[in-house]
Amino acid sequence: MRLSPATPCRILILGGTSEAMELAAHLSGNREFGVISSLAGRTAQPRLPAGEVRIGSFGGVQGLIDFLSANAIDLVVDASHPFAARISSNAAKACQLSNVTLLVLERPQWSPVAGDRWYEVQDMGSAASLSAELGRRLFLTVGRQDLAQFAAFPRVWFLIRSIEMPDPPLPLQHEILLRRGPFDPREEMTLLQEHRIDVLVSKNSGGSATYSKIVAARELGIPVVLVKRPLQPVACCVSSTSDVLAWISNFKSTR
Repeated sequence: MRLSPATPCRILILGGTSEAMELAAHLSGNREFGVISSLAGRTAQPRLPAGEVRIGSFGGVQGLIDFLSANAIDLVVDASHPFAARISSNAAKACQLSNVTLLVLERPQWSPVAGDRWYEVQDMGSAASLSAELGRRLFLTVGRQDLAQFAAFPRVWFLIRSIEMPDPPLPLQHEILLRRGPFDPREEMTLLQEHRIDVLVSKNSGGSATYSKIVAARELGIPVVLVKRPLQPVACCVSSTSDVLAWISNFKSTR
């Protein structure tokens, strides 16, 4: 059915990223769109996007299907974190079963450049094992929910950076930094030097907010153990917020 000019296009943004925040800011004040941003609720004090916000799980694929129907959603924009594999999978299935259009905003991955010493691995268990072989003072920047694998290495010291207190079990020897990006490259270099870090462990999240740690490791010749992204469902995909806005404008005009 074709939307009339007065009918808002109902959009659900699966958020939790800076790109999702930017999209909500652009769209929420436009009367042509009715926007709901959804956050997973994994942080106690999340940064809230502009406009209407819901927080918490949908309850699996069927719960998301019910939400799409109850809120007359025309378009789902998956702007979730690149490692939020479950919600991306659920969104793809729910949209297919509901005949709702899905657009994925996939932040470009980091790619190695001259001077990088990268060891790319498939999962966090492999990252833990390899990094413990490479060094004895590790900088963990993998989030607060993926640390259990590192607790098995009592002889290794860990600097753990997280937005909120990490979930146990934690490594025996560790220090916790509660900080939120973006980070400055020079400050990252100072941090690595002051804590005598010899291995950086990260997910390949992409984006600019935390890329400074990769730059700092490169400058100091520190190896980086990088966890590869999970496979994404097949869907229409763009790589920037400007691409999303252009795509949505065309989508609205052709409905």
